[in-house]
Amino acid sequence: MRQRRIVRSLTIAATAFALVVPVTASAAAPQAGKAGTPKLAVPKINWGTCGPAPELKPFQCASVEVPTDYDRPNGPTTTIALTRLPASDPARKIGSLFTNPGGPGGPGVPFIQQIAQVLYSPALRAQFDIIGFDPRGVGKSDPATCYPTAAEEAAALGAISSFPVTAKQERAFIAAAAKLAVKCQTTSPDRLRHYSTANVARDMDLLRQAVGDQKLSYVGYSYGTYLGATYAKLFPNNIRALALDGTLLPEWYSGSNGERQPVGARIRQGEGASDSYQQFLLECKKAGPACSLNALGDPRTVTETTLARLKTNPVELTLPDGSKFTVDYAQAVMVMFQQFYSSYGYPELADLVVLLANLSNPKAAKAKAAPKAPQALIGWNQRKEEYESVGSSLQPCIETKQTGRPLAYPAYADAADERAPHFGRFRAWVGIQCEFFGLKDSDAFLGPWQNKVKEPVLVFGTRHDPATPYQATRPYANLWPDARMVTIEGWGHSTSLGGSKCADELLTTYLTTLKAPADGTTCQQDRKPFDPLPTGKSVAGLIR
Repeated sequence: MRQRRIVRSLTIAATAFALVVPVTASAAAPQAGKAGTPKLAVPKINWGTCGPAPELKPFQCASVEVPTDYDRPNGPTTTIALTRLPASDPARKIGSLFTNPGGPGGPGVPFIQQIAQVLYSPALRAQFDIIGFDPRGVGKSDPATCYPTAAEEAAALGAISSFPVTAKQERAFIAAAAKLAVKCQTTSPDRLRHYSTANVARDMDLLRQAVGDQKLSYVGYSYGTYLGATYAKLFPNNIRALALDGTLLPEWYSGSNGERQPVGARIRQGEGASDSYQQFLLECKKAGPACSLNALGDPRTVTETTLARLKTNPVELTLPDGSKFTVDYAQAVMVMFQQFYSSYGYPELADLVVLLANLSNPKAAKAKAAPKAPQALIGWNQRKEEYESVGSSLQPCIETKQTGRPLAYPAYADAADERAPHFGRFRAWVGIQCEFFGLKDSDAFLGPWQNKVKEPVLVFGTRHDPATPYQATRPYANLWPDARMVTIEGWGHSTSLGGSKCADELLTTYLTTLKAPADGTTCQQDRKPFDPLPTGKSVAGLIR
């Protein structure tokens, strides 16, 4: 989901901040609270510098206070951190463009500071202040944490596998999930209790008023499309333009369709990843020598054999600091899933499978020293130590329907594995900790999802998306009276952002002129998975 990127080759590293100027609220702007509540005070934004780093100089940063509980608008408040890249041509400025990078739990401040100058067109940057904000409970916005310190959380999560495979592992995994749920509710109950997407939408409407916009212009990726759908239900008359890429079908995520499956299975990520896996193997075979996996034989046979071996014969790699890192079946599947987020990472993934194939083969000659870990695994391992608390991604626990049957997860996982080998099992275990949550946000919105927005909305779907499967795109578009669905023929997650010049032009035209393309439009990705990199470019420079 997510657009939450957690592997280096799929991620925009969070390293930035921003600056801004006091803006008064629009007196005529509609109220952002709930029906029957007093009129909300619109916060004033005092934009300022984001810090001494040279790369942050173009940005402005600020924080504001919003009601923790919109039923008590004059009660305790929650901090929301923001950043903006001011419009480069103020004379032509249309307003502000709000963004959400996905998740749940994706911080919007570093997202914008990393990508806004590179992946949004000059025309878009000229006419909009581009705004990112860390949603409540995330990043610098009073994060919901599960342990008193980062070190304690890192130690606890480091003892939990990516997902369980054997019956013994399943029992331990369920017990660990229950323990984690208790820890999160003990450490951050006040934040988790008001953590729903509906309250994030209410926050965003207050922020819209605070920047002086009469109506909202918004682009959301992955989970950000669920935030967009929620905002549309709460504030259908406050919308200027919505661009939604990598659609998370609201009824799947929320459980309002009545499915009694774990949320990870409901949103069909296993099926999406399985399709991406087949595409990886197909494109690798077609690429010949450009895909290193072909040197060992048929890519499918080699990869399946390697994954089978890793179940009983994990391999050991050496990290840059000299420490050892063991890769088992579950970790290999997890890293593969993450690499599918961008086809630019396919060559690196092929190299990883080659390494694991050689190391897991008992007949292969053993190296005298443990080989060095490839970059994909190094990035994943390093990010375990960052204190982006797991609590920041627990919105499903307090706003979506659960199965009520935590001990049935092994059966759910078995069924998912039948539908989507390897990846169905992995994704079916997502959200197991939610089964032990005693907290719910009573302000959460769970449907119905058909909305009354009059303006055309722009909906992107990528044909081979591992995280928000393409099959959800048309049903999502059908929720809107006038949705213009654009299919991006390609691979990866939310690929309108830097992956297709065609999609980029459609997005710019729509947001700047409100002219939406015809429903059913198709765009191509700019490059195929194993195409050589442009001269002077690196994978890191191309991947979002």
